[in-house]
Amino acid sequence: MTPAARISAAIEVLQDIIERRRPAADALKDWGLSRRFAGSKDRAAIASLVYDALRRKASSGYAMASEEPRALVLGMLRGLRGLSLGEIAALCSGENHAPTPLSADETALLTAFSDEDAPSWVRADVPEWLWPAFERAFGAMAIEEGQALAARAPVDLRVNRLRASREAVAKDLAHLQPEEGAWSPDALRFQPGQDGRGPSLQTETPFFAGAFEIQDEGSQLVTLLAGVKPGETVIDLCAGAGGKTLALAALMANRGNLYATDLDGRRLALREDRLARSGADIVDIRIPRSRGHEPLADVAGQADLVLVDAPCTGSGTWRRNPDAKWRVRPGALAERIKDQAEVLARAARLVKPGGRVAYITCSMLPEENDEAIRSFLGKHPGFAVVAPIDVLAGAESDFSLLARFVTEFGLQLSPRRTGTDGFYLACLRRGD
Repeated sequence: MTPAARISAAIEVLQDIIERRRPAADALKDWGLSRRFAGSKDRAAIASLVYDALRRKASSGYAMASEEPRALVLGMLRGLRGLSLGEIAALCSGENHAPTPLSADETALLTAFSDEDAPSWVRADVPEWLWPAFERAFGAMAIEEGQALAARAPVDLRVNRLRASREAVAKDLAHLQPEEGAWSPDALRFQPGQDGRGPSLQTETPFFAGAFEIQDEGSQLVTLLAGVKPGETVIDLCAGAGGKTLALAALMANRGNLYATDLDGRRLALREDRLARSGADIVDIRIPRSRGHEPLADVAGQADLVLVDAPCTGSGTWRRNPDAKWRVRPGALAERIKDQAEVLARAARLVKPGGRVAYITCSMLPEENDEAIRSFLGKHPGFAVVAPIDVLAGAESDFSLLARFVTEFGLQLSPRRTGTDGFYLACLRRGD
């Protein structure tokens, strides 16, 4: 496919996403299955165009005076990818499956392209209904925080301490030009290419050998700051696909007891082959028989640490899932707040006296972060917050620079602040 034909395809996919309110990944998959002529490079390029358009949906729509898929793609080419008017016009020839030629209005809007006079939420590319919460979280820097969330994300990996060292993995992947992570001692980073794509790390030999896992550096960092120690009894209460479970096993040096479960057994996707590859042999996967069933009843009140990677809106991952921010609705936020209260109450029953609960979200919203902790403390007077400064001081490395990003009860990471996805961590201790 020509670059122009790929743009036409991206417009078509966006139309499907917007009209049917469906995840971008599903729409892209269906498009590819019905167009067998499109090769893997074509599909990847089209996906990159679609995701870039969704990242800047509000600001591009404002500058182009339309949120039609064509306007969003044209605006993205101008505002995010920096194409000139002449370059965009050349791609819109109307020939050989290219988009139709630019109209006079489109030409004028692309010439004067700007969102400088737009409302704050538009300039930040944050849904309007979420803007008050976002502004409450970040104050005068809210627009810049939103813009950072609307940028492309790098690809990070976590070196598996059970199998390899960061130095060894960096050497094995030197042909991909890795950078050391800024925060996590286990992180390597790969910048996206001009087309927005990163390297295919899961085809590399060290991956098959269990030397690393794909994991955002922010996710690595909050897991590290949870303060797990070898020999402890630890529960990953919202294990999902198991990224943090495997990170915990490595931090525990395969010593102790590590239980992995999830509120919804359908989300628990930590497979035995992945465990075997990682070398993590202390993990005990517990699958609930139904909603409300407690598969960890036999270890209730015995855990040194319960890690709660709570269900949330995922606002901190909008760089990677830009379609999600336009699909989330107030009802979804209310549902997630309910889930968070439920899982925190469950963690309280599982942790032993003197033990800790590490509450983590990939959210930027106070309702899911500090306010969730405040609500929990009001219902569980036997728990107290571990001061964020003390959390940082107790870590294995010097994380004192992160003290700039503490909140009332925890720590808030973000793309602008830390160059990571947006993660929140608060640590709680049960009284003796």
